[in-house]
Amino acid sequence: MLSNENIKVTAIIAAGGSGMRMNAEIPKQFIYIHNKPIIIHTLEKFAGCARVHKILLVVPGNELEEAVLLVEKWNITKPTKVVAGGKTRQHSVWNGLNTISDNTDIVIVHDGVRPFISEEIITACIEETHKWGAVITAVPVTDTVKEVIDHTVRRTLERSKLWSVQTPQGFKKGLLTEAYNKAWESNLTATDDSTLVENIGHTVRVIQGAEKNIKITSPEDLRIAENLLEDV
Repeated sequence: MLSNENIKVTAIIAAGGSGMRMNAEIPKQFIYIHNKPIIIHTLEKFAGCARVHKILLVVPGNELEEAVLLVEKWNITKPTKVVAGGKTRQHSVWNGLNTISDNTDIVIVHDGVRPFISEEIITACIEETHKWGAVITAVPVTDTVKEVIDHTVRRTLERSKLWSVQTPQGFKKGLLTEAYNKAWESNLTATDDSTLVENIGHTVRVIQGAEKNIKITSPEDLRIAENLLEDV
């Protein structure tokens, strides 16, 4: 069994979306906040984490050249490969997974538009993945949540059991590959990778995330992100 220090970790940064909800002329991941593209803020967090050895940046196919230029311009020195995404997030992560080197032990998947992730959480995700095989980052839900159908409340869910899922999510490489292969065979689609791992019967552990680890998907999120950066 590999020691914790010798495991090889590749981070897949999923930034293949078009960002339609942002109503912007460019994909949301390339929008500037505090004079720097959102995706660069995110990449810098993973490039600065000693436990991450390689980065795979997955972007829309028509943005490959722009992404390569940004990585060079902002001096992301950790080995970073830019890969074309697919029609869905699931396809995009799969494209990244298929380009990972055989000696990778752990894959960390992170949303490209979550730039406020900390090195501490990235490291914790890697360490817990080494122990358990599959780990997600999440925060407890603080609002009351109700199941609603046709604008009618069906039931109130027990808040103490509910967590809001974030990224990064970590997986042993072989486990994630198995989960994806099974998903394609059964035509299963999901909005996060841990759902695919749950589908093959593997337990997924949860580690504490952070409230400020927001996903920037709307103009309001952009305003929140600007305020968060001003507080740094």
